[in-house]
Amino acid sequence: MKIATATDAFAALSQETRLAAFRLLVRAGPAGLPAGEIARTLGTAPSTLSTHLGLLQRAGLVSSERRSRRIVYRADFDGVGALMRYLMEDCCKGHKTVQAAVRAAIEDEAA
Repeated sequence: MKIATATDAFAALSQETRLAAFRLLVRAGPAGLPAGEIARTLGTAPSTLSTHLGLLQRAGLVSSERRSRRIVYRADFDGVGALMRYLMEDCCKGHKTVQAAVRAAIEDEAA
């Protein structure tokens, strides 16, 4: 991953509504959620949410699919994985204790 791609992803996640939407989509898993449901859950106007989701999509963290009149958004787990690999390999390269601590934290959250 190039540094510009990583900074775009971090910039997209650095705003409260976008981070909340992203976390909601991660929890929803591969099925994703319709835009209207995301807006209702977050208490955000649909037009505002659309802008936020567009930024997340351009950053490679979210994908969308039109289903009839609805747009379903889902976390782009390939993009998320690439960002995580960038953090672990480029930022923590050679530091096995740091990598182990991060993996343990992720496993604790999953349990």
